[in-house]
Amino acid sequence: MSADPTQVLAFETDCHIFDGCGFPAPGLHSFLFKPLWGDADSNVYFNKTMLLALLGSIIIVGFFWAAFRRPKVVPGKMQMVAEAGYDFIRRGVVYETIGKKEGEKYVPLVVSLFFFIWMMNLWSIIPVASFPVTAIISYPLVLALIVYVLWISLTFKRHGFVGFFKNVTGYDKSLGAVLPLAMTIEFFSNLLVRPFTHAVRLFANMFAGHTLLLLFTIASWYLLNGIGIAYAGVSFLMTIVMTAFELFIQALQAYVFVLLTCTYIQGALAEHH
Repeated sequence: MSADPTQVLAFETDCHIFDGCGFPAPGLHSFLFKPLWGDADSNVYFNKTMLLALLGSIIIVGFFWAAFRRPKVVPGKMQMVAEAGYDFIRRGVVYETIGKKEGEKYVPLVVSLFFFIWMMNLWSIIPVASFPVTAIISYPLVLALIVYVLWISLTFKRHGFVGFFKNVTGYDKSLGAVLPLAMTIEFFSNLLVRPFTHAVRLFANMFAGHTLLLLFTIASWYLLNGIGIAYAGVSFLMTIVMTAFELFIQALQAYVFVLLTCTYIQGALAEHH
Protein backbone atom coordinates (compact mmCIF):
# COMPACT_ATOMS: atom_id res chain seq x y z
CA MET A 1 0.00 0.00 0.00
CA SER A 2 1.13 3.56 -0.66
CA ALA A 3 2.61 5.52 2.21
CA ASP A 4 -0.21 8.02 1.80
CA PRO A 5 -3.52 6.10 1.42
CA THR A 6 -5.46 9.30 0.63
CA GLN A 7 -3.63 9.62 -2.67
CA VAL A 8 -4.68 6.34 -4.24
CA LEU A 9 -7.84 5.29 -6.01
CA ALA A 10 -10.30 2.85 -4.48
CA PHE A 11 -9.11 -0.17 -6.40
CA GLU A 12 -5.50 0.50 -5.30
CA THR A 13 -6.16 0.00 -1.58
CA ASP A 14 -7.60 -2.67 0.68
CA CYS A 15 -9.27 -0.06 2.88
CA HIS A 16 -12.95 -0.77 3.60
CA ILE A 17 -15.51 0.46 6.09
CA PHE A 18 -15.31 -1.25 9.53
CA ASP A 19 -11.60 -1.98 8.92
CA GLY A 20 -10.52 0.92 11.11
CA CYS A 21 -9.36 3.09 8.23
CA GLY A 22 -10.81 6.40 7.06
CA PHE A 23 -12.61 7.07 3.82
CA PRO A 24 -10.01 7.94 1.10
CA ALA A 25 -11.94 10.94 -0.17
CA PRO A 26 -10.98 12.50 -3.52
CA GLY A 27 -9.34 15.92 -3.40
CA LEU A 28 -6.85 18.10 -5.22
CA HIS A 29 -4.40 15.20 -5.19
CA SER A 30 -6.79 13.40 -7.57
CA PHE A 31 -5.92 16.00 -10.21
CA LEU A 32 -2.14 15.78 -9.87
CA PHE A 33 -0.04 13.35 -11.89
CA LYS A 34 3.60 12.39 -11.71
CA PRO A 35 5.66 13.12 -14.85
CA LEU A 36 5.87 10.29 -17.36
CA TRP A 37 8.98 11.99 -18.64
CA GLY A 38 11.10 14.86 -17.36
CA ASP A 39 11.30 16.57 -13.99
CA ALA A 40 8.38 18.45 -12.41
CA ASP A 41 10.75 20.65 -10.41
CA SER A 42 12.29 22.02 -13.61
CA ASN A 43 8.83 22.54 -15.21
CA VAL A 44 10.00 20.53 -18.21
CA TYR A 45 8.03 17.32 -18.19
CA PHE A 46 5.32 15.25 -19.89
CA ASN A 47 2.49 13.81 -17.80
CA LYS A 48 -0.77 11.91 -18.20
CA THR A 49 -2.95 14.91 -19.10
CA MET A 50 -0.49 15.98 -21.81
CA LEU A 51 -0.51 12.45 -23.18
CA LEU A 52 -4.32 12.38 -23.25
CA ALA A 53 -4.42 15.79 -24.97
CA LEU A 54 -1.96 14.56 -27.60
CA LEU A 55 -3.81 11.28 -28.14
CA GLY A 56 -7.14 13.13 -28.31
CA SER A 57 -5.79 15.46 -31.00
CA ILE A 58 -4.49 12.50 -33.00
CA ILE A 59 -7.85 10.72 -32.68
CA ILE A 60 -9.83 13.75 -33.88
CA VAL A 61 -7.50 14.50 -36.80
CA GLY A 62 -7.31 10.82 -37.71
CA PHE A 63 -11.09 10.42 -37.65
CA PHE A 64 -11.81 13.36 -39.95
CA TRP A 65 -8.91 12.46 -42.23
CA ALA A 66 -10.19 8.91 -42.59
CA ALA A 67 -13.76 10.16 -43.14
CA PHE A 68 -12.92 12.72 -45.83
CA ARG A 69 -9.77 11.46 -47.53
CA ARG A 70 -11.88 9.81 -50.21
CA PRO A 71 -15.28 11.53 -50.03
CA LYS A 72 -18.14 9.84 -51.86
CA VAL A 73 -21.41 11.21 -53.22
CA VAL A 74 -23.17 8.46 -51.30
CA PRO A 75 -21.25 8.61 -48.01
CA GLY A 76 -20.24 5.59 -45.98
CA LYS A 77 -20.95 5.34 -42.26
CA MET A 78 -17.80 7.17 -41.14
CA GLN A 79 -18.21 9.97 -43.68
CA MET A 80 -21.88 10.29 -42.75
CA VAL A 81 -21.06 10.67 -39.03
CA ALA A 82 -18.30 13.18 -39.75
CA GLU A 83 -20.52 15.21 -42.08
CA ALA A 84 -23.35 15.21 -39.54
CA GLY A 85 -21.06 16.50 -36.79
CA TYR A 86 -19.46 19.12 -39.02
CA ASP A 87 -22.80 20.28 -40.39
CA PHE A 88 -24.36 20.48 -36.92
CA ILE A 89 -21.72 22.94 -35.74
CA ARG A 90 -21.66 24.85 -39.03
CA ARG A 91 -25.40 25.35 -39.37
CA GLY A 92 -26.61 25.02 -35.79
CA VAL A 93 -23.95 27.18 -34.14
CA VAL A 94 -21.92 29.27 -36.61
CA TYR A 95 -24.63 30.18 -39.13
CA GLU A 96 -27.25 30.73 -36.43
CA THR A 97 -24.99 33.04 -34.42
CA ILE A 98 -22.73 34.83 -36.91
CA GLY A 99 -24.63 34.32 -40.16
CA LYS A 100 -23.70 32.32 -43.24
CA LYS A 101 -21.85 35.08 -45.10
CA GLU A 102 -19.67 36.26 -42.22
CA GLY A 103 -19.47 32.94 -40.41
CA GLU A 104 -18.25 30.59 -43.13
CA LYS A 105 -14.58 31.48 -42.65
CA TYR A 106 -14.80 30.65 -38.91
CA VAL A 107 -16.39 27.23 -39.34
CA PRO A 108 -13.08 25.27 -39.31
CA LEU A 109 -11.99 26.96 -36.07
CA VAL A 110 -15.30 26.42 -34.30
CA VAL A 111 -15.61 22.80 -35.45
CA SER A 112 -12.04 22.11 -34.29
CA LEU A 113 -12.72 23.68 -30.89
CA PHE A 114 -15.92 21.71 -30.39
CA PHE A 115 -14.53 18.27 -31.19
CA PHE A 116 -11.24 18.87 -29.40
CA ILE A 117 -13.03 19.95 -26.19
CA TRP A 118 -15.55 17.13 -26.47
CA MET A 119 -12.74 14.57 -26.84
CA MET A 120 -10.85 16.05 -23.89
CA ASN A 121 -14.03 15.78 -21.81
CA LEU A 122 -14.76 12.22 -22.92
CA TRP A 123 -11.51 10.91 -21.49
CA SER A 124 -13.26 11.09 -18.10
CA ILE A 125 -15.38 8.01 -18.79
CA ILE A 126 -12.93 6.04 -20.92
CA PRO A 127 -11.33 3.17 -18.95
CA VAL A 128 -7.63 3.53 -18.06
CA ALA A 129 -7.67 7.23 -19.01
CA SER A 130 -10.48 8.07 -16.55
CA PHE A 131 -9.70 11.78 -16.42
CA PRO A 132 -11.12 14.84 -18.25
CA VAL A 133 -8.20 16.90 -19.54
CA THR A 134 -10.30 20.07 -19.27
CA ALA A 135 -10.47 19.57 -15.49
CA ILE A 136 -6.95 21.08 -15.50
CA ILE A 137 -7.49 24.86 -15.75
CA SER A 138 -4.53 25.48 -18.08
CA TYR A 139 -6.22 23.72 -21.02
CA PRO A 140 -9.54 25.66 -21.00
CA LEU A 141 -7.55 28.84 -20.29
CA VAL A 142 -5.40 28.47 -23.40
CA LEU A 143 -8.48 27.77 -25.53
CA ALA A 144 -10.26 30.81 -24.05
CA LEU A 145 -7.20 32.99 -24.72
CA ILE A 146 -7.19 31.91 -28.38
CA VAL A 147 -10.80 33.07 -28.66
CA TYR A 148 -10.01 36.25 -26.71
CA VAL A 149 -7.12 37.23 -29.00
CA LEU A 150 -9.30 36.52 -32.04
CA TRP A 151 -12.08 38.71 -30.63
CA ILE A 152 -9.68 41.59 -29.88
CA SER A 153 -8.02 41.45 -33.30
CA LEU A 154 -11.33 41.21 -35.18
CA THR A 155 -12.78 44.17 -33.28
CA PHE A 156 -9.73 46.32 -34.03
CA LYS A 157 -9.70 45.25 -37.67
CA ARG A 158 -13.40 45.89 -38.23
CA HIS A 159 -13.91 49.09 -36.20
CA GLY A 160 -10.53 50.72 -35.60
CA PHE A 161 -9.38 52.09 -32.25
CA VAL A 162 -12.39 54.33 -31.56
CA GLY A 163 -14.83 51.63 -32.64
CA PHE A 164 -12.97 49.09 -30.51
CA PHE A 165 -13.30 51.35 -27.48
CA LYS A 166 -17.03 51.79 -28.06
CA ASN A 167 -17.44 48.04 -28.58
CA VAL A 168 -15.73 46.93 -25.37
CA THR A 169 -17.27 49.67 -23.23
CA GLY A 170 -20.83 49.37 -24.57
CA TYR A 171 -20.84 53.10 -25.38
CA ASP A 172 -24.39 54.44 -25.69
CA LYS A 173 -24.87 58.18 -25.20
CA SER A 174 -28.58 57.65 -24.52
CA LEU A 175 -27.61 56.32 -21.07
CA GLY A 176 -26.97 59.88 -19.95
CA ALA A 177 -25.49 60.37 -16.47
CA VAL A 178 -24.91 56.65 -15.85
CA LEU A 179 -22.83 56.28 -19.03
CA PRO A 180 -19.41 56.53 -17.28
CA LEU A 181 -20.37 53.87 -14.73
CA ALA A 182 -21.85 51.59 -17.40
CA MET A 183 -18.74 51.98 -19.59
CA THR A 184 -16.43 51.16 -16.68
CA ILE A 185 -18.35 48.01 -15.82
CA GLU A 186 -18.48 46.89 -19.47
CA PHE A 187 -14.78 47.60 -19.94
CA PHE A 188 -13.69 45.40 -17.04
CA SER A 189 -16.31 42.79 -17.87
CA ASN A 190 -15.22 42.42 -21.50
CA LEU A 191 -11.47 42.86 -21.24
CA LEU A 192 -10.73 41.17 -17.91
CA VAL A 193 -13.62 38.97 -16.81
CA ARG A 194 -14.69 37.51 -20.18
CA PRO A 195 -11.69 35.21 -20.87
CA PHE A 196 -11.70 34.10 -17.22
CA THR A 197 -15.38 33.13 -17.17
CA HIS A 198 -15.11 31.52 -20.61
CA ALA A 199 -12.40 29.20 -19.30
CA VAL A 200 -13.75 28.63 -15.78
CA ARG A 201 -17.22 27.61 -17.01
CA LEU A 202 -15.72 24.62 -18.82
CA PHE A 203 -13.10 23.86 -16.16
CA ALA A 204 -15.49 24.03 -13.19
CA ASN A 205 -18.06 21.70 -14.74
CA MET A 206 -15.47 19.08 -15.65
CA PHE A 207 -13.71 19.41 -12.28
CA ALA A 208 -16.96 18.97 -10.36
CA GLY A 209 -18.17 16.12 -12.56
CA HIS A 210 -14.93 14.18 -12.19
CA THR A 211 -14.92 14.72 -8.42
CA LEU A 212 -18.45 13.30 -8.14
CA LEU A 213 -17.56 10.28 -10.25
CA LEU A 214 -14.52 9.65 -8.08
CA LEU A 215 -16.57 10.07 -4.92
CA PHE A 216 -19.18 7.46 -5.85
CA THR A 217 -16.61 5.07 -7.35
CA ILE A 218 -14.42 5.16 -4.26
CA ALA A 219 -17.46 4.90 -1.99
CA SER A 220 -18.65 1.78 -3.85
CA TRP A 221 -15.38 0.04 -3.04
CA TYR A 222 -15.01 1.43 0.48
CA LEU A 223 -18.50 0.29 1.53
CA LEU A 224 -17.98 -3.20 0.14
CA ASN A 225 -17.69 -4.88 3.56
CA GLY A 226 -20.25 -6.49 5.86
CA ILE A 227 -23.57 -4.66 6.05
CA GLY A 228 -22.01 -1.87 3.99
CA ILE A 229 -22.50 -4.01 0.85
CA ALA A 230 -26.11 -2.78 0.63
CA TYR A 231 -24.92 0.83 0.56
CA ALA A 232 -22.15 -0.08 -1.88
CA GLY A 233 -24.83 -1.18 -4.34
CA VAL A 234 -26.58 2.18 -4.10
CA SER A 235 -23.27 3.99 -4.55
CA PHE A 236 -22.45 1.86 -7.59
CA LEU A 237 -25.85 2.66 -9.09
CA MET A 238 -25.14 6.36 -8.57
CA THR A 239 -21.80 5.87 -10.34
CA ILE A 240 -23.64 4.57 -13.39
CA VAL A 241 -26.19 7.40 -13.25
CA MET A 242 -23.44 10.03 -12.88
CA THR A 243 -21.50 8.52 -15.79
CA ALA A 244 -24.55 8.81 -18.04
CA PHE A 245 -25.12 12.37 -16.81
CA GLU A 246 -21.47 13.22 -17.48
CA LEU A 247 -21.88 12.08 -21.09
CA PHE A 248 -24.55 14.74 -21.51
CA ILE A 249 -22.58 17.43 -19.66
CA GLN A 250 -19.41 16.73 -21.65
CA ALA A 251 -21.15 17.41 -24.97
CA LEU A 252 -23.11 20.33 -23.53
CA GLN A 253 -20.01 22.11 -22.22
CA ALA A 254 -18.25 21.74 -25.57
CA TYR A 255 -21.36 23.18 -27.23
CA VAL A 256 -21.59 26.10 -24.76
CA PHE A 257 -17.91 26.94 -25.24
CA VAL A 258 -18.20 27.22 -29.04
CA LEU A 259 -21.57 28.98 -28.80
CA LEU A 260 -19.96 31.67 -26.65
CA THR A 261 -17.04 31.79 -29.08
CA CYS A 262 -19.41 32.53 -31.94
CA THR A 263 -21.24 35.11 -29.83
CA TYR A 264 -17.96 36.94 -29.19
CA ILE A 265 -17.04 36.83 -32.88
CA GLN A 266 -20.48 38.11 -33.85
CA GLY A 267 -20.11 40.96 -31.35
CA ALA A 268 -16.74 41.88 -32.85
CA LEU A 269 -18.17 42.00 -36.35
CA ALA A 270 -21.42 43.79 -35.51
CA GLU A 271 -21.83 47.49 -36.28
CA HIS A 272 -22.11 49.76 -33.24
CA HIS A 273 -23.58 53.21 -33.39
